[in-house]
Amino acid sequence: MKLIIQIPCLDEEQTLPVTLRDLPREVPGFDEVEWLVVDDGSTDRTVEVARAHGVEHIVRLTNNKGLASAFQAGLDAALKLGADVIVNTDADNQYDARDIPKLLAPILAGDADMVVGDRQVMTIEHFSPLKKTLQRTGSWVVRQASSTSVPDTTSGFRAYNREAAMALQVVSKFTYTLETIIQAGKLLVAVDHVPVRTNDKLRESRLFPSMWSYVRRNGLSIFRIYAMYEPLRVFMSTAALVGLLALGVWARFLYFFVQGDGSGHVQSLILGAMLFNAAMLLAALGVIGDLLSAQRTMLQRTFERVRRVELELGVPPSHYEPGELSSERAPTTGARAGGRGRTEEHEPIQL
Repeated sequence: MKLIIQIPCLDEEQTLPVTLRDLPREVPGFDEVEWLVVDDGSTDRTVEVARAHGVEHIVRLTNNKGLASAFQAGLDAALKLGADVIVNTDADNQYDARDIPKLLAPILAGDADMVVGDRQVMTIEHFSPLKKTLQRTGSWVVRQASSTSVPDTTSGFRAYNREAAMALQVVSKFTYTLETIIQAGKLLVAVDHVPVRTNDKLRESRLFPSMWSYVRRNGLSIFRIYAMYEPLRVFMSTAALVGLLALGVWARFLYFFVQGDGSGHVQSLILGAMLFNAAMLLAALGVIGDLLSAQRTMLQRTFERVRRVELELGVPPSHYEPGELSSERAPTTGARAGGRGRTEEHEPIQL
C-alpha cells in the first residue's frame, strides 16, 4: 500500500518547510509514504525548498492556473505514481499533520472512499464570528446540495482512495473543496468526516482578499456546481417562483378589471406576460440542462475509463519532475509503482 501526501503550492518558500517538518514518513497500514508538491507557477524558491526538504515528487505547472487546477494535477500525478491513497493538505501548515492517521482510518477500515477533516470551525480562535457563521451556512448549503453529512465543506485536509480519485474531475477554476464534495455525493462515493486539529495561522488567506469576496466566490461556486448536477431542480424551481409571480400580477389586473378600472392597469397585464415568458424560458433551460447533465455523466464515465487505460499503459504524469530523493532514478509511473502493466513496452490493446 502506497500513500502519497500532496501539497498544492503557490509562493510557499517561507511556510513550506514548516509544513513538511510535521508530515509523517511512516503511517500504520502503508508500506510506502511519499510526498508530492504541486507548484502552481510560483515565482519564489518553492521548488528548490521542496527538493531541499526531501520531497520525492514535484509537479511544476508552467503558470498560475489556480488552486482547483493544481489539486487536479496532483491527483492525476499521484495516481500515475502508484498511490493507493492520496492525502491533500495545505502548504500554510493550517492542518495538524498528526491527524493524518485519523483521516485515513475510515478508508483503511473500508468504510469510506473519501474522508474530509472537520476543523470544528466554531472553536478556531482566529476566525471572526462572521466568518464562523458564513462557514456554517455555506457548509449547510453544500450538505443539502450533495446529500452528505460533511460539517466542514471548505476544509482542504482530506483523503481519497484510488477509486474515488479516479472518479473525480474538478471543473471549477476557483476551488476544489465544494465541487468534489457535491460531485462525490452525486456519484455515490462513500464520504465520511473526522474531527482534526489546526495549527496557529502563519499568514493570511490568499484565496479571499476580503469577506465579501469570500461570500461572493463561494456563493457563485455553490450555485454553479449545484446547477451543473441538478439543473432540472434548479431551473424548474426558479420557473415555478417566476410563474407564481406572474399569476400574482395577473390576479392584480383581474381584480381591477372586475372593479371596472382595467384600462388603467394594462401594465400589470404586460408585466405578467413577460414574467410568464421568463418562467417558460427557465423551464426550457431546466429540460436542456437535464439532458446535458446526462451527457456529462457519460463523459465522466468515459474520463474514468481513459484514466484507467493511462494507468495500465504507464503514461507518465504531466509536468513531472523528480524530487531530491528520486533524482537519480527515472520518474515512477503508475504502472511501475503499482505493479500494473509495463512502462517500456506495451502490448496492443485488443478491442
